[in-house]
Amino acid sequence: MLKTLLAGSTAGIVLLAAAAPALAQTEINWWHSMGGELGERLVGIADDFNASQDEYVVVPSYRGEYEESMVNTIAAFRAGEQPHIVQVYEVGTGTMMAAQGAVYPVYQLMADHGSDFDPNAYLPVVTGYYTDTEGNMLSMPFNSSTPILYYNKDVFAAAGLDPETAPATWEDIESFSQAILDSGAAQCGFTMAYTATWLGTENLSALHNVPYGTLENGFGGLSSELAFNHELAVRLWDKLAEWQDAGIYAYGGTAGGADNAPKFYSGECAMYMNSSASRAGVLANADGFEVGFGMLPVFGDVAGAPQNSIIGGATLWTLAGHEDTEYEGVAEFLTYLSSAEVQAAWHQATGYLPVTLAAYELSQEQGYYDANPGSDIAIRQINLNEPTENSKGVRFGNMPQIRTVLDEEFQAVLSGDKTAQEALDSAVQRGNQILREFEAANS
Repeated sequence: MLKTLLAGSTAGIVLLAAAAPALAQTEINWWHSMGGELGERLVGIADDFNASQDEYVVVPSYRGEYEESMVNTIAAFRAGEQPHIVQVYEVGTGTMMAAQGAVYPVYQLMADHGSDFDPNAYLPVVTGYYTDTEGNMLSMPFNSSTPILYYNKDVFAAAGLDPETAPATWEDIESFSQAILDSGAAQCGFTMAYTATWLGTENLSALHNVPYGTLENGFGGLSSELAFNHELAVRLWDKLAEWQDAGIYAYGGTAGGADNAPKFYSGECAMYMNSSASRAGVLANADGFEVGFGMLPVFGDVAGAPQNSIIGGATLWTLAGHEDTEYEGVAEFLTYLSSAEVQAAWHQATGYLPVTLAAYELSQEQGYYDANPGSDIAIRQINLNEPTENSKGVRFGNMPQIRTVLDEEFQAVLSGDKTAQEALDSAVQRGNQILREFEAANS
């Protein structure tokens, strides 16, 4: 027995010796918010990087949905246990920018470690959102998206509509939906995610080139105020309440809305508006029908619309407080992550935008867009026109809290407790109070 144990111990020493080089690798911790198939693909990127060299090992760790992950990151930083990299959604950008001393800006990280980093390599709409007023990129673009329209071509055909023609206006959405209901081809015309927020006020404002807030939608400073209680938002919210009562529109819940996608997948609703990053899931889950793609609708009587849609998704922020040798690894990983090959593969597999021009051109060369009709809709929509002060995005501190207010007020409209004007006016008032509290805490 003793001889057997010693033999086992010797074997263990040999195994440990063989594993020593791996233990010597510098560990880079990457906290993210991607579950399911997206999470698996993210882990695959880390695995591929780890296999490509032997100095560093990136360790991805799922830390909950975006908001939960931000809360966990703040707590970890206060405890001195922060990761090297954290994935933060676009509406957390203002909060991260205000966290002085907690963030190692990516432009500085890359300069300090000799990386060949060129912000001009990224799509202009991506670069513009994640840079400061001096044009310095603060975080590394990774999974950028914009919302688009999905529709059921089979239902369109059954209702006598052209299955190759997507609705372009809200007036089209109404008339197409009514034709679908009248034909009995589906039980509802459309459903949508982020109804009160990303689609129903933020992109609505950008597409019609009207301000969501003052000071360039928050880009110009902390003293900005909200202004999304404009006539177009009032018109849309009033119509959504009217359409809900008529069976044209089906509300699926706050934020992404857990009930939205199943209503479309099952054929209950003929149209669905959500992130371009939903493309893979939509195609995988559509129950026996062909999916069509279109841009988000605009009001047909507004001159100049559509302007351009705005960005969603997330970027990777590097956190302060680690050793310089570890940041060498972070810089090398971010360089790998933004390569044309990695970004093109990520874009094609998920529906997220190709964040670099090189990744877009590579996808073109590979014939991806020709082989997958509609896969370029998001790219064309977000690049329709040069972004204006009203259409380059929204950047406010505590933006997640403002979105919660909008969701609450929108539900009051659907329940008949408030008019759209009353709800939006209240949301602006409540949201501005949130902004003033943020300004006071970060001035």
